[in-house]
Amino acid sequence: MIQKKVPMRRCIGCMESKPKKDLIRIIADEGALRLDLSGKANGRGAYLCTDPKCLAKAVKKNSFQRNLELSPDAETVKRFSEELERIAQSRNAE
Repeated sequence: MIQKKVPMRRCIGCMESKPKKDLIRIIADEGALRLDLSGKANGRGAYLCTDPKCLAKAVKKNSFQRNLELSPDAETVKRFSEELERIAQSRNAE
C-alpha cells in the first residue's frame, strides 16, 4: 500500500517544520490579519503553532510583517493568543 506524503509547513514563531494539520494558518485578508481554521481561505497565509509562546516569538521577530506584509496590533495579538489557547485545549481533549 502506498502511503500519502504528509504536507509540512514551517511555524513563523519557532521556525520548526511540522505537519500542516498541527498548525494554524493566519491570513492577510483585506488589510487585516485573521485566523483561518479551515486552512483553505483566500489570501496570503503563514502558519503558527498553537503554543502562545510561538505567537510571542513571531511578534518579537516581526515575522508577520515579513511574511504577510502586515503587523498585528495589541488587540489582535491578544485575540490570537486566546484563540490559540482554546484550540490547543480542544486538541488536547481529543
